Amino acid sequence: MEVKITSENFESYKNGDLPFVVDFWATWCGPCRMVGPIISELAEEYDGKIVVGKCDVEENDDIAMQYGIRNIPTLLFFKGGQQVDKFVGATNKAALDEKFKALL
Repeated sequence: MEVKITSENFESYKNGDLPFVVDFWATWCGPCRMVGPIISELAEEYDGKIVVGKCDVEENDDIAMQYGIRNIPTLLFFKGGQQVDKFVGATNKAALDEKFKALL
C-alpha cells in the first residue's frame, strides 16, 4: 500500500527501518498517470519490505525543491536515510521492478 508523503512525514519515512521509494507526481501529469498503477502494484508486491510513498509536487514543493525535482514522474530510492538511486520518466513495470529488487 502506498502512503501519502507530506512535508510533515517525509523525514520519518526516509529515515525509517525499511527502504523507501517516493514517487513525485502531479494530477495534471500524463506520464505520472501512466506510471501510477505500476507503482501501486509494486507497492502491494513489496509490502512489508519497502515503503512506497506518493508525493504530490503541487502540495509539497519544498521536498521537490530540496531534491532538485524538475521533471515528473521522478522516483527517489532511499536506504538507511540516504538516497541511493533515482529514476526520471515513465517506463514499464519490469524496469521499475529491477530498481525495487536492487533496493533490498
